[in-house]
Amino acid sequence: MEKLAPLGNNVIVKPVDEETISKGGIIIPDTAKEKPHEGEIIAAGPGKVNKAGKLLPMDVKVGDRVIYAKYTGSEIKIANEKYLIMPESDILAIKKSQGGARAATLSTGKKSRRKQND
Repeated sequence: MEKLAPLGNNVIVKPVDEETISKGGIIIPDTAKEKPHEGEIIAAGPGKVNKAGKLLPMDVKVGDRVIYAKYTGSEIKIANEKYLIMPESDILAIKKSQGGARAATLSTGKKSRRKQND
């Protein structure tokens, strides 16, 4: 595979294929499928530079499973694999894995203003 390094606050996402058979057992043709909204970060840029010249690091990292906006990114094809290049701002959530007794959580990459009672 070619090595791509996204610039600024851009990321390269490999879309995750959706289920091709419905719960009722009906096979859904490719033409009727919606665009996937979930993918894995393959590469991430260094981040965005603010007006003061300070580098703001990315909230996502390589290997993160993310949910992104429906019609976003530029589609590219490398070695017959489809990828999307998109700005980090088009990522809606990071999908966290289930840990211990707690349920799986989604992170929006923004800090909560509410106090945590842990």
